[in-house]
Amino acid sequence: MGWTITDMPDQTGRVAVVTGANGGLGYETALALAGKGAHVVMAARNRAKADAALAAIRTAHPSASIELVELDLSSQESVRSAAAAIAERHEIIDLLVNNAGVMAIPERKSVDGFEMQWATNHLGHYALTALLLPNVLRASKGRVVTVSSSAHHMGWPVSPSSFEGSHRYHPWLAYGRSKLANFNFGIGLHRLLLGAGASTASLISHPGMSNTDLQATSAAESGGITQRLAHSLTTSAGMTAAQGALTQLRAATDPGAHSGEFYGPRWVSNGPPVRLPILRRIGLRAAIDDLWAVSEAQTGITLRVPSQR
Repeated sequence: MGWTITDMPDQTGRVAVVTGANGGLGYETALALAGKGAHVVMAARNRAKADAALAAIRTAHPSASIELVELDLSSQESVRSAAAAIAERHEIIDLLVNNAGVMAIPERKSVDGFEMQWATNHLGHYALTALLLPNVLRASKGRVVTVSSSAHHMGWPVSPSSFEGSHRYHPWLAYGRSKLANFNFGIGLHRLLLGAGASTASLISHPGMSNTDLQATSAAESGGITQRLAHSLTTSAGMTAAQGALTQLRAATDPGAHSGEFYGPRWVSNGPPVRLPILRRIGLRAAIDDLWAVSEAQTGITLRVPSQR
C-alpha cells in the first residue's frame, strides 16, 4: 500500500512553517501536520483564502494549533517581513516546507524586477530559508523540505550571465528553470549542513501529477494549449491534492528519511511516496555554486551554515 498519513509520527511540540498553506498541496500539508499535533504557521499571500483554509483545518481538527502569516514570495520585502515575524514568535522552528509556487504563467515581473516564476518559486524560498535557518538550526532534528517538480528535468542551470540581456520568454521553460533551482537548492543546502556538522536535514520532493489550484490557475491565466492540456490531464487522471502532498509529508516527517534525499510518486506521476534517485549529477557542484552566487546577488542575502561542531 505504501506510506500514508497513518505512518506519520506524532508531531506534538513541533513548529512547522508551510508556505502556500492556503490551498492545494500546502493546505493538505498544513492539515496533516496540524492533525498530528504540530503548531503550524500558515504562510500565504491571499489572506481571504488563508482565513478560509484555517477555518477548514479547525473544523477538521478543533484542537489544532495554527496561525497565519502574510507572505508574498515574489516580494523580497514581504519575505523579510514575514521571516522577521515568524522568527520573533518562534525561537525554534522544527520544520520549514517550501511549498508555494506558480506554474507556466504569462510573462510578468515581480515588484523587484525579476521574472515572476523565478522570483516566487526560487528567490522567495531562498531568502525565507536563509532568514529562518538560525531558528531551524536550534531544533534538535530540524528539517527543510523544498518542493520541486518533475519539470525540473526541462530546466537549465543558471549562471551570473543568465539574466543579462533580453531573452525570449517561454512559460514552461521558465517554470522548469525555477523547479531545477528548487532541486539544486535542496541539495546545495544539504551539502552546507553536512559540511557544518549540523543535525538539520534538507530534503526535496515532487508531487507528481496532482490536481490542485496550480494547474487551474496556470490554464486560466495563460489560456495556452499546453496549460489547458495539463489541467485536463490532472483533473481526469491526476492524484488528489491530499495524495500528492504525501511526498512532501514523508520527506518532512518520516524518521527514516535523511538529509539529501528526494521523494516523489513511485511511478513518476502517480503512486505512493518513495525515495527517488538523484539524477543530473554531472556538473551539479558547479550548478549549485552558480545558483548560490546568483541568489545572493539578487536577494542581497548570504546563506551560509556556521559550524555546529
